Amino acid sequence: MPARQTRSISIIGCGFVADLYMRSFAAHSDIAVTQVYDHSPERLRAFADHWKVHTVDSLERFLDNLPKGSLVLNLTNPSAHFEISKACLEAGHHVYSEKPLAMEMAEAITLHELAAQNALLLASAPCSVLGETAQTLAKAIRDDVAGPVRLIYAELDDGFIPQAPYTDWQSESGAPWPAQDEFSVGCTLEHAGYYLTWLIGMFGSVRRVVAASSECLPGKEIQGTPDYSSATLFFENGVTARLTCSIIAPHDHRIRVFGDKGVLQVKQAWDNHAPVRFHRRFTLRRRLMEHPIGTRQTLKGPTHPSVERWGAARMNFALGPAEMLAALAEERPCRLTSDFALHLNEVTLAIQNARADGCAQDMTTSCAPITPMPWAT
Repeated sequence: MPARQTRSISIIGCGFVADLYMRSFAAHSDIAVTQVYDHSPERLRAFADHWKVHTVDSLERFLDNLPKGSLVLNLTNPSAHFEISKACLEAGHHVYSEKPLAMEMAEAITLHELAAQNALLLASAPCSVLGETAQTLAKAIRDDVAGPVRLIYAELDDGFIPQAPYTDWQSESGAPWPAQDEFSVGCTLEHAGYYLTWLIGMFGSVRRVVAASSECLPGKEIQGTPDYSSATLFFENGVTARLTCSIIAPHDHRIRVFGDKGVLQVKQAWDNHAPVRFHRRFTLRRRLMEHPIGTRQTLKGPTHPSVERWGAARMNFALGPAEMLAALAEERPCRLTSDFALHLNEVTLAIQNARADGCAQDMTTSCAPITPMPWAT
């Protein structure tokens, strides 16, 4: 069998999350990081020294070095996502952006239009929807394991983060955990996508969002952003889901799919290989209950490269960029479309911006469900 051709990617932004991507790219021998740039010379030097990658000293040189149609990974601070992605698209390059795609919906629409005008791919994190666990859950739903889906509960509670020793958290190359970004952007924009992508990927567009959000911890380091949100999502296909995010409630990353036959459950959103279990519903002595020991759902054969756990996550952050590179090489549609990224952004912002008065908002964007990975059919 001939060796797979090496594919190239370039990175802008060398902070905390960039190390997680580099750990993931190490599991993909056919992907090479050709150049990196960060506006901080000190951070750029520390990152390059650790990972032994080529650096450039300006954004202009970074873009000029790339042949048209290259893939750029935008790992800058959330407030810079729009301007950096816009510059890359205008320079003729495909873009994979860390979440969120943009902080304002008008900016996200601008990026979506730019990508369409220039026939470029545009996608945004998170990409765990392409991971083994999400794909296993989706297949179990397609196979009617739990019967017709009646309701879904998804939790993304991270524990009482303001009391955690986060000032001690550092990435492999020494970057501090970006507390200012995490607190100012908020847990909804930072984390809701981990299950929103799964849900949208399985069921397609959200028709209506009914949500509320609140700042329950006014004394935290950065104030003014909701640190709790809860949303009911009404999908075009009739499915209803509830999604909760917080940095207050004890750690709970479960998703539960309630069907006529029982419950499909995953306990860890941030583990690409977390078990998917089906808990059959039955009657015992006139009591209706779900079996406490779930039957594990599995896929046949190998799935994707595995990355060892680091910190709170066992995720392959390279799955999204790898899918984009594969789609380009194979001249096929990419599973992570710009429509998907735009719709994800609109749903997330609707939840984030609901505030205490709440909102009942119809979505203006739409997207198709994600085509299953070939090993999950």
